[in-house]
Amino acid sequence: MKNFVRKIYWLLSVQFGFDPRRMIRSFSGLFRYIRDWFHFHKNYQGQLEWLPCLHDWYEEGGSTKDEYFLQDLYVARKVYLANPVKHIDIGSRIDGFVAHVASFREIEVFDIRPVSASISGILFKQADLMNPCESMDEYSDSLSCLHALEHFGLGRYGDPIDVYGYRLGLANMIKMLRSNGLFYLSVPIGIARVEFNAHRVFDPREIVQLAEQHHLILERFAWVQLGLLTESINPEKDFDALACSRYALGIFIFRKQTK
Repeated sequence: MKNFVRKIYWLLSVQFGFDPRRMIRSFSGLFRYIRDWFHFHKNYQGQLEWLPCLHDWYEEGGSTKDEYFLQDLYVARKVYLANPVKHIDIGSRIDGFVAHVASFREIEVFDIRPVSASISGILFKQADLMNPCESMDEYSDSLSCLHALEHFGLGRYGDPIDVYGYRLGLANMIKMLRSNGLFYLSVPIGIARVEFNAHRVFDPREIVQLAEQHHLILERFAWVQLGLLTESINPEKDFDALACSRYALGIFIFRKQTK
């Protein structure tokens, strides 16, 4: 029942722009705004206009529990420490992970959607990794794909519908990686399913099995759940537990074996 309510709330607020909780907060904040406006107006002689901000009273100074925040910071630190020759990214968040990495090194970003911006240190390229138009075998010694692979083949971002799109995308990404290179991958994990057309949720053991088929070995695993990032000491044990959970964000760091 809770999951159903969450999905209805998400649908109303994110997709249709109607947020019941935000509306209730707006009404309660409106009375405080009017009170503060009159209090300020008594002692202010200049031009005073209305532009109500009714929600910030209820928020913390910043969000540090969001899974994107934790994931992006964690992986960016790993890339910094690894100091690769060439790092490329597939579809990760530009105003998060990509920005973090671009603050200390150059980065190439591939996305199925066009990016019109021109930003120093970031090279944008439009490409469909399920069906790349050119071969880029062994293109880089470091590659990231954060919170993106789960969308491949669902059509959400204009990509073609393909039930096995994630497998094609993963195989093509791995081809781009040089031997001994590092692959930073994050996807939703838990009870395996497709929540169409938002994303897939993967059994973490399937991700590792697919990676091993393409000569990747798991070097490190971490996950984000309920606002906490945990680095695994025993990945196999954690995989079994997480595969039975409703949702977590799995962060896998693989190394490509030398042929």
